[in-house]
Amino acid sequence: MIPKQSVQLGGTGAETGAAAAAGEPLRTTDSDMWPEAAQQSLQLMLARVNSVLLGKEQVVSQVFGALLAGGHVLLEDVPGVGKTLLVRAIARVIGGEFRRIQFTSDMQPADVVGGMVWDGKRGELIFRQGPLMANVVLADEINRTPPRTQSALLEAMEERSVSADGETRPLPVPFMLLATQNPLRDDGTYPLPEAQLDRFMLRLSIGYPSPEDEIGMLASGRQRLLPELLRPVIVPEEWMRMQKDAQSVHVHPALLAYAVHIVGTTRTSPELQLGASPRATLDWIRASQAAAYVAGRRYVVPDDMKQMAEPVLAHRLLMKDEAWARGKTPAKVLDDILSAAPVPMPASESGRRR
Repeated sequence: MIPKQSVQLGGTGAETGAAAAAGEPLRTTDSDMWPEAAQQSLQLMLARVNSVLLGKEQVVSQVFGALLAGGHVLLEDVPGVGKTLLVRAIARVIGGEFRRIQFTSDMQPADVVGGMVWDGKRGELIFRQGPLMANVVLADEINRTPPRTQSALLEAMEERSVSADGETRPLPVPFMLLATQNPLRDDGTYPLPEAQLDRFMLRLSIGYPSPEDEIGMLASGRQRLLPELLRPVIVPEEWMRMQKDAQSVHVHPALLAYAVHIVGTTRTSPELQLGASPRATLDWIRASQAAAYVAGRRYVVPDDMKQMAEPVLAHRLLMKDEAWARGKTPAKVLDDILSAAPVPMPASESGRRR
């Protein structure tokens, strides 16, 4: 267990960071916030996506956070709740090239990464790019394809490159993969192996809309805004600058120790067969930085980390059979670990004066 620590959590504005961690109203200064133009672009992107997917502001914000952190997102939910709609809308507002892969049971790895084909006009073999060669890629129903084809995504997700016919080719920059999958109880699905799940920064569930939002969706009918009607807000080069800013958000050393403690506890939990990896620790910090950036702050507060803990860590945990039999889930075990661990607290006013 790490002890409670008296720390200041601010980056350029320490007192503001401490107030935020304590739940007090923020007293922001110009140095605490990101440039207005970047924040306006980000908020406009969020607003446009929320106009298409009604009532899911938190999910939309978390997806943008993961993409700003340079990660990939897995959307797992029942059919028809808007997983594909969300990805198409995000791809439109970010700009760049977008491609969709509809996974099926007969798809081969070459259908994803590309391969050599004969060009009759040239009289030679040329490389035909696969659909992974894009800035934003939608892997739709990823668990409908066999493990051999699923594995074709591993190099792309980690190394940002693809290998075909003995040659490695870099993917476009930026590269973002958003995958959807139906619950594994559905017929014709193949569970993703642990190695591939670990490469997704976030796993999210959209869930059913509220009655009010579903009524609004029905009332709009044909006049409802479609993703294809959305206009890009930025170009890929601007998105890369925003990613760089998000990854420079300040994280206090006490919060780094807190993250290592939580992840370490998952590795020794008697209810878990497999805990979170070092990659998970890094992803948790990066996702928390992005959450702070989306909120307009230059520093991470404990609430950022608690908000991102389950989406980042839960899908990487493997339960023991006896824990499943007792009704436990990875999310519940993680919640118990978070509840038992002390959260770094801000310094008192007197402590800051000293």
